Amino acid sequence: MRIPEDAVLARIFVGEDDRSDGKPLYEALVLKARELGLAGATVLRGPMGFGHASRLHTAKILRLSGDLPMIIEIVDAEAKISAFLAAIEPMMGSGLVTLEKVKVLRYGSQPLAQREP
Repeated sequence: MRIPEDAVLARIFVGEDDRSDGKPLYEALVLKARELGLAGATVLRGPMGFGHASRLHTAKILRLSGDLPMIIEIVDAEAKISAFLAAIEPMMGSGLVTLEKVKVLRYGSQPLAQREP
């Protein structure tokens, strides 16, 4: 799989308890990214955070929260990210989606500069 040097990073912030068709939303989003042939996806679990309702979610031992922040990061060509975001819109309830332009220096085992066209 190829990824352009000038790409887009999508970050999707959801709650650990958010669901889509009975499965965790973060899992459904990663599976949709794979189905659509995106370059890859990573899910990060946050130990603490708050969102639009300002309710604090934390993993502290004395105050366990079952709805910790989950961040899904995906880097790929802008067109593929746009198609992915359109495809997941029906799955999303609340959450935050951000995009930023990135320069990909390495994808796989070789720096992009050493890859064949």
